[in-house]
Parts: sequence; C-alpha cells; structure tokens
Amino acid sequence: MSVQQSAPAPSGSVSRVAKAVTEVLQPAVWAAAMPVVVALVASPTVGAGIRWGAFAALFSAVIPFGAILYAKRTGRVSDHHISQREQRKGVLLVGIASVALSLVLFWLLDAPRPLVAMIAVMLVVLAATTAVNQAWKMSAHAATAAGAVAVLTLLAGPPLAAGVLIVAVVGWSRVYLRAHTALQVIAGAAMGALLAAAVYAGIV
Repeated sequence: MSVQQSAPAPSGSVSRVAKAVTEVLQPAVWAAAMPVVVALVASPTVGAGIRWGAFAALFSAVIPFGAILYAKRTGRVSDHHISQREQRKGVLLVGIASVALSLVLFWLLDAPRPLVAMIAVMLVVLAATTAVNQAWKMSAHAATAAGAVAVLTLLAGPPLAAGVLIVAVVGWSRVYLRAHTALQVIAGAAMGALLAAAVYAGIV
C-alpha cells in the first residue's frame, strides 16, 4: 500500500468540508440523480419522467449501492467508498450487471432515447473504472462527476459546462482527504468526461 493511501486523512474544519463534498457528490448520488434529471427532460410529462427516472435509479443506484452496503456490513469492504482498490472488483461487478440489465430492459420498453443513452453512459464509465481499478486506483468520484457534467452539457447546452467547477471541487476533496493523488483524480475526470460524451452523443 502506498504512503498516499495509508496516511491518515487531515482533520479540522477544512477536512469536514472535504468529507461533506465527498459524501454529497459521491458516485451513488450521481447515479441516482442523473437518470431522474434526464428522464424529466426527455419525457413528455413530469409524471412520466418521474416514473422512468425512479425505475432507472433503482438499477443504477439503489441495487449497486445496496450491494456495497451489504459488502461493508459483512466485512467484504472496509467502507462505502471502497477505499481499498483490491476490494472493488466484486461489488462493482454487481453494479455493472445491474446497469447492464437495465439498459436491455429500457431498450425493450422503448424508454426515452436520452435516458437509454444515460444508462449506457453509466455502464461504460462504470465498466471502464472497474477495469482500470484492477491495476491502479483511479478516482471513481471524479469519473462519475465529470461524466455527469458532460451529459448535462450535451442535454441542456454549453452553460452547463460550468459544472466543471463541481468536478474540480470533487477532485479537491479526494486529494485533500488523501484518498487519491492528483493524477488519479485528473485521469478519472478525463476518462469519465470523454467516455460519457462519446457514448451519449453516439446514441442520442
């Protein structure tokens, strides 16, 4: 284990802010919120958007995060952020399977195309992050946040690109808490944004 990973996280008021950012903007939150946002924009009515979005969030966030919490409770992972890279494979594969199942299901149900594209984005970014993490602890927080901002920009227009500031804050929190190096955060953000933009634009 590297010194970066084993060193204790700093304490104090700034640390509390960093921890709050890490919790509020963690991958599970993005995975729950993004399908709802996209479904609301893409659906003909608010009610339909809520139904599509909630159904998608079940597969993209509730089931995967439930698997993580179960793994934490049974001692398979040390924390819900899965800080130890070696512990990530099993629970992340559950997430991949859940999102892949939803992609097939939503395609068959003729869900709004932007929502199908959003699910495909989550599948590709999650699979790529899982693959990289078998050898190197790239930041899933940064990849997820950057991927979400890329999709929002394509969905709602260039002004949403200002969300890159949110990605920067997420990256700062992960580095400040010594959960990742700056390179791991930058790599995660770059990969998440590029994959998300390519997949979403290719489907929509």
